[in-house]
Amino acid sequence: MTVMHDGQQTLTMGQAARELELRTGELELAVQLGAVRTVPAESAPRPGAAHLRRRVPIGEIHRLRSGPDYPDVFRERIRTVGTTEAAALMGIGPGRFLRLTKSGCFTPVRFYVNRYGALVWLYLASEVGVFADREPELLHSNTPAEVRAMLDEGRDWRARQWRGRRVAQLMGQAADAWEAAAVLAAVLPPEEFASVVPDVAERAVLRDLKPHFASVITATPAARESFESVLVADELDEVLWYRVNLSRAVERARNEAPHRTRSVTNGPSVMPRRRRPVAQTGPGRRGPSVPHTGRKRPSWTTETSSLPSRS
Repeated sequence: MTVMHDGQQTLTMGQAARELELRTGELELAVQLGAVRTVPAESAPRPGAAHLRRRVPIGEIHRLRSGPDYPDVFRERIRTVGTTEAAALMGIGPGRFLRLTKSGCFTPVRFYVNRYGALVWLYLASEVGVFADREPELLHSNTPAEVRAMLDEGRDWRARQWRGRRVAQLMGQAADAWEAAAVLAAVLPPEEFASVVPDVAERAVLRDLKPHFASVITATPAARESFESVLVADELDEVLWYRVNLSRAVERARNEAPHRTRSVTNGPSVMPRRRRPVAQTGPGRRGPSVPHTGRKRPSWTTETSSLPSRS
């Protein structure tokens, strides 16, 4: 069933996937990468289903289907590869590719949890190819000393890089200041969230606006634990960065739309509980970022254009 939005007919994500001859996960990734334009639905179908608020205009369907060699060329733009395939594309061993990813040279675009509860990271094949062409010395020369030091310390930037990329995507999609603040709030540990936003009504608004970060099957406790570990910032500097920018975002939201919290009944201040992610029905994860070269200590995110300033 089509629904009108600002004078244009729109389809649900499932309907759009069928029209575009894509799997649901492929369309979800394409939307996140900005390859498919969406518009917000008039209302969410149910609390906590923020990712279902988006719809695809029929005009966007026609635009994509009229492209050359659709859907093959389009699928190649969003093709993901794991460690082994990515290493083969670059002409290096999986071990070296793993060191590059852990040190922040690549930002994962999605992930899933295998049957053993281990995280499996996926990367855009196009970004892997661009990096190989731009940084050939990192593929075959000695690993830079700074990267070796990071790895010797046990550092692994993959989850942190993915969070940064996903936060940037969601911030760019936010409809207002409260939605933008909810994105930042979602990746903070509960006690940090409560510390930055002590007002119960404001916390309730931000929890209700919590966005959908990923569709991942979590059939076992181990898988659920691995999934949850990716969604929340853990290192001190990353947590501090989110705290500072959440504080700014909430202040901006208060100034722009103070009425949002008036319908929420104030009560005693309590620590928010982390909501357990609901298992989705398929593996999941907008503009691709340029991978870090590895020559400098990598930033925690390679996509910051839609994030608040660090200053």
